[in-house]
Amino acid sequence: HTQAASGVAGVIKMVMAMRHRRLPATLHADTPSSHVDWSTGEVRLLTEPVPWQANGHPRRAGVSSFGVSGTNVHLILEEPPAGETAAEEPETSAPLGETLVPWVVSGRGEAGLRAQAARLAGFVRAQQASGAVDGPWLTGVAAGLAGRAGLEQRAVVTGGDVAALLSGLDAVAAGESSEGVVTGVVAGGSAGVVFVFPGQGGQWVGMGRELLGSWPVFAERMAVCERALAPFVDWSLVEVLTGSDEAWVGRVDVVQPVLWAVMVSLAEVWRAAGVVPDAVVG
Repeated sequence: HTQAASGVAGVIKMVMAMRHRRLPATLHADTPSSHVDWSTGEVRLLTEPVPWQANGHPRRAGVSSFGVSGTNVHLILEEPPAGETAAEEPETSAPLGETLVPWVVSGRGEAGLRAQAARLAGFVRAQQASGAVDGPWLTGVAAGLAGRAGLEQRAVVTGGDVAALLSGLDAVAAGESSEGVVTGVVAGGSAGVVFVFPGQGGQWVGMGRELLGSWPVFAERMAVCERALAPFVDWSLVEVLTGSDEAWVGRVDVVQPVLWAVMVSLAEVWRAAGVVPDAVVG
């Protein structure tokens, strides 16, 4: 299962369909199901790509991403409004190499960004003096930079070879604009705190057991959950979590309520510690 990447391919597919104004053929469905009366409505399977008509309305598409446990995220895409076509600017210089390498540089404020770009340029020049700086080395540096935590003042330097990348770094270090360099500031304000609650599949024998004995807040909230579940189940929430019987892990009718109770109680622990979510998902 593609996990967090589930649905991204569908988004890309629909964006490209809007760009080319063509609906792609339906995959893996050459023979329509006999359980659907296809003659009574407008819905049909596409056996081949067809033009995507606007019919006076913006083109829209729905993309669903189903998690392995049944969680569904639905995204509605709409094509951008039609705008004026910008005149093509003439080429002012020869294009860079066929494969552009992006180097992401960031810092605390403009001075920090410039200093970071200067340090990176010095490092690259030192490597040039001591050995070959080839394509794989440049992409390796790009991967390392991309893995760093991004600070608020940022620049992206692109180039097809080390000379172009160094030229961009020198421009950033000097506070100047240059071809192949994009700079900007991340919008201010905190991104907030989000609590993500897992679906079925996140359970294990012994979960919550230590918290029950060490965190009164957790135990109190778990007791509230147990009272809420009591009219609907014939088992004890606390006994499931603290007992030796492992059969419950494979029972959907037990796993789902237990996961709910553990997540609610764990959230209460974080809230008691001063971590309050701005949003929840799951």
